Amino acid sequence: MPDRAAQRLIADRYALAVPIGQGGMGVVWRAQDTLLGREVAIKEVRLPPTIPDSERSSMRARVLREARAAARLNHPGVVTLYDVINEQGHAFIVMELINAPTLAQVVAQQGPLEPRRAARIGAQVAAALAAAHQAGIVHRDVKPANVMVLGDSARLTDFGIARVKGDPKLTSTGLIVGSPAYMAPEQASGAAAGPEADLWGLGATLYYAVEGRPPFERDGQIAILTAVVNDAPRAPERAGELAPVIVALLSKDPAQRPSAAELRELLERAATAEPAAATITLPAQAVVPVDPTPPAGQTNGPQPEAAAAQPAEAEEAAEPAEPSEAAGAEATEAPSGDTEQLPEVDEAPAAQPPPPPGKPAEVSRPGPSRPRNQGPNHVRPDQPARPARPGS
Repeated sequence: MPDRAAQRLIADRYALAVPIGQGGMGVVWRAQDTLLGREVAIKEVRLPPTIPDSERSSMRARVLREARAAARLNHPGVVTLYDVINEQGHAFIVMELINAPTLAQVVAQQGPLEPRRAARIGAQVAAALAAAHQAGIVHRDVKPANVMVLGDSARLTDFGIARVKGDPKLTSTGLIVGSPAYMAPEQASGAAAGPEADLWGLGATLYYAVEGRPPFERDGQIAILTAVVNDAPRAPERAGELAPVIVALLSKDPAQRPSAAELRELLERAATAEPAAATITLPAQAVVPVDPTPPAGQTNGPQPEAAAAQPAEAEEAAEPAEPSEAAGAEATEAPSGDTEQLPEVDEAPAAQPPPPPGKPAEVSRPGPSRPRNQGPNHVRPDQPARPARPGS
């Protein structure tokens, strides 16, 4: 059965069509502006029935006052407010209609966002908050359900009831008005909330975007508020480059949180940063030592130029020695008639005097090779010793 409110015409101009969203503080309607012929979104503020009548009138007045203040904002990151109406005992806020899901819906359907995409979305929300704070307006209810996502762009909505939903005050019936998981500690403890509370809400929103859950999860609103005030948030595990930014935003001390303008710069930097795991920085002119001796069974690649410039003698010395069997055979089987005594191994042969003029030089006959390390008096056993030459 359709809601009877769908048959109503608000302020003789806005025809409510179908509800497109609902929360604890009211209903959002798709409506038609009959005067300008365009579709709009209208937030009907419905206070919970447990709130005493003595508080209702003051809360409605506060909603309308802050909605008028938010309507002064003209920023591309803020959903535009067109009108505020107080009629039939209800407050109505007429806003720009955006056909896009909220960040809460995107994460629920697609899973946690990649940190750089979350940073791009957060930077736009931070820019919208900076414009609001400059105009003296505090949103007080920054959370995933109030961020509209169109690809990588984002729009911040629900300025009109932010003060109502962000009010941490307990009513006389014990009802907590707001979203405890995204309230700043000063809000949860009942203190005055300034622009720093919006930065906390954005930090908790970014945490949800990359982790898929809020930083404080407890059973019941009172337990959540207690954790927000007293406990440290759960350490982010998927935040990557966003982790230090989120930790700074979730500081218990409002003075330790960055401003909206500072936050925008930090998020824009994180949105363009390369993943840390994919970046390796090497020191300049690094020298890698190389062992010139390869392991057994392996060979190194091209050797340094110094190795290629070794003397030829070193290469010859490295060659394996010839087999000794042939030399030994020649030593024991010398040609007959050769009984010349071989010189001592360690002594250099005596220099021969030059031949007389006109006499050809005597060519020495090549003799057989001899075994190494032979003594100076060694004579072949099959030949007698040759007598020494005169004058030698």
